[in-house]
Amino acid sequence: MSILPEDVSIAINHSEQRASISTTNQRLNETPSASALAAFQLQKSYGRRRVVDNVSLHVEKGEVVGLLGANGAGKTTTFYMIVGLERPDAGVVSLGERDVTKLPMYLRARLGLGYLPQEPSIFRKMTAAQNILAVLETMGLRRRERLTRLEELLEEFGIAHVRNTRGDALSGGERRRTEIARALATEPQYILLDEPFAGIDPKAVDDIQNVILYLRNRSIGILITDHNVRETLGVTDRAYIMADGRIFRSGIPRQLTEDAEVRRLYLGEKFRM
Repeated sequence: MSILPEDVSIAINHSEQRASISTTNQRLNETPSASALAAFQLQKSYGRRRVVDNVSLHVEKGEVVGLLGANGAGKTTTFYMIVGLERPDAGVVSLGERDVTKLPMYLRARLGLGYLPQEPSIFRKMTAAQNILAVLETMGLRRRERLTRLEELLEEFGIAHVRNTRGDALSGGERRRTEIARALATEPQYILLDEPFAGIDPKAVDDIQNVILYLRNRSIGILITDHNVRETLGVTDRAYIMADGRIFRSGIPRQLTEDAEVRRLYLGEKFRM
């Protein structure tokens, strides 16, 4: 089943998002569940400069969470510590009840933590189908199972029509959907999206927002960091805003955009959703 914009309305999904606000409000003051992806009291310094100072956050299955902040706020370093690209000086990263703080990225991936980097990660000289098969072939599946799963992913993410198109010939939106389909080939419980709205045109932004909400409806937890604040808040259930290495505010998008201090320090007084 394709999830191209003509098949899944962003307006409908946003309606569903608003319907979940009461549940999200309950989560804001709760401790993480036993199955959550969570960070506790993360710290990171470079030389004498502490760039992340006792940051705690969590993502539950089936919700979209934003991690936002101005340049130098510490959000990227925090994001990289959760995904496994940086090792914290102190603190814990847990996936469910498993402490993954010291595990490399590939082991976190095996435990259910997917990652989509900011930079294009598609194999440019391979077709869309070959890109996905490259991951499926690492999973110990029989050939028939691999091909069946490939067809499911191509249809699910609306890229069956470009299955034989090389990565370097895909549009920005097609490339992003192929990368997300490839990340989902391992069936993660959580996926971290680094700048998913970077380098794509406005039409493709709606497309990627649809994909993100679709993943949420599949009970996948999603953590997004992106400089495109409006697009990110438009798809998140709640968000954390960082400043000076700490969590400055957290809440649902409406709470954050109406917060006077958030507008003064980060969004700007003229910001509108």
